Order: sequence, then structure tokens, then C-alpha cells
Amino acid sequence: MAATRGFGIDVGGSGIKGALVDLDTGEFIGDRVRIDTPQPATPDAVADVVVEIVRRFDWDGPVGVTLPAVVKQGVAHTAANIDPSWIGTDADALFAKRLGLARDDVAMLNDADAAGMAEMRFGDPAVRTGVVALLTFGTGIGSALFDDGKLMPNTEFGHIEVDGHDGETRAAASVKDHEELSYPQWSARVDRYLTVLENLIWPDRFVVGGGVSKKADKWVPLLTNRTPVVAASLQNNAGIVGAAAAAAEGIEP
Repeated sequence: MAATRGFGIDVGGSGIKGALVDLDTGEFIGDRVRIDTPQPATPDAVADVVVEIVRRFDWDGPVGVTLPAVVKQGVAHTAANIDPSWIGTDADALFAKRLGLARDDVAMLNDADAAGMAEMRFGDPAVRTGVVALLTFGTGIGSALFDDGKLMPNTEFGHIEVDGHDGETRAAASVKDHEELSYPQWSARVDRYLTVLENLIWPDRFVVGGGVSKKADKWVPLLTNRTPVVAASLQNNAGIVGAAAAAAEGIEP
């Protein structure tokens, strides 16, 4: 029996990634394609890359696309780590036009929301109950909040104030690289960030994703905050998987 397939693209501050996804298992079909995010990451420049990735797979079905932005009814309302010209852009219409698809065949999602949806569906069953905050550590910090598996879309917990700073400017994975911090040094910042967040929302569990989750064993055990922290089961693939599922099933939070 053939697997149900979908196509997802995850737009990040440093890279744009796409893949075919087996929607029965949450696994990629074949290899992922990654292209550096253009600078500046304007809507037209990003759309050029998205079109290139889709064409490489000869895919003509629905496409799910994530953005590091608040997305409501397909419109971007913020622009974290992409060009400010995204604000107010009807991303649904832009990608539908550029990909030659009907608007309903494009699903636009906040990147962390897409990742969280994938974790709820394909990840550890333990994260599907209670209040769970998924956090993606990359160029910035994305967030998705769930209550018994139900998404509260477009949270922006990466931007909470931590000791007078925007949280992601202190604890994003990109900061670790830029400042050449060791894992113990960086984990202390993550620990402080999580402590501030858990005092605001009192979750039952944190799920940490993004590229740095591949090396969760180097830093998650160093965290001391009271809320249990687990690495994302799908690691940095979750955004693509969640986007693909949303597009195939006509879901837009």
C-alpha cells in the first residue's frame, strides 16, 4: 500500500529546507534539500528559493510552508530573522501564485507551530498530555504551546524579557555559535531563559527542538529548571513534517 505523501518547506533565518514526507510515519521520502536563506530574505527572494526546491522534486501537489513569523489566515504579521517587508504580506497568495497552485493548496504556518504539530502527531506520546511548550533553538527561539495536544497558535515566547534582554538574543543556538560558547556556558543561559518562561506559564514539560537538539545529550542534562525537558523526537525535521501534514490535510492554525 502506497504511503500518503506530502511536501513541506521550512523557512529559517539561515536556511530554507524542503522534503517529501511519508505522512503515515513522519519520515522523509528521499533526501532533504537545503538552500541558504537569501539576504535580504524578502518575500520575492524567499519565494524564488521555495519554487526552486519544489521543482527539484517535480512535486505538483499541496505545499506547506513555515515562516519564522506570526501567521494568521495566511498573512505574516511579524518578521523574526527574515526581512521586515514580510510584515503584512499575504504569504498564502504569494506562494500560490509562484507555485501555480490554488490558494487552498498552500498551508502557511509559524515554524514552531508546525514543528509542534509534528511532534504531537509523530513524536513521544508522553508530550500529548498536559501543558507542553515546544521550543526550537536556531537563529532565534521559536515556540509552540499545547494543552492536551491542542495548539494555541502564534505564541512568541522567544521574545520574553530575560534579565533586561530579548530572550532569544541571549539563548538562541546562533548566539552559542556567534559568541563561541561552550555547551556548559550556553546551557546556563538556556536554563535561565527556561526558568523565566516556566514561571510565566507553568508547563508540564518542555520539548526542545531545532538543529541543536541533535546534540541534546551535551546540554539538556545540564539544565536545572524544575520543568522536565526532553529533546524533540523529530529533531530539526519537525517543521517540514508539520508543514507537509498541514498542507495535505488542509489545516492552517
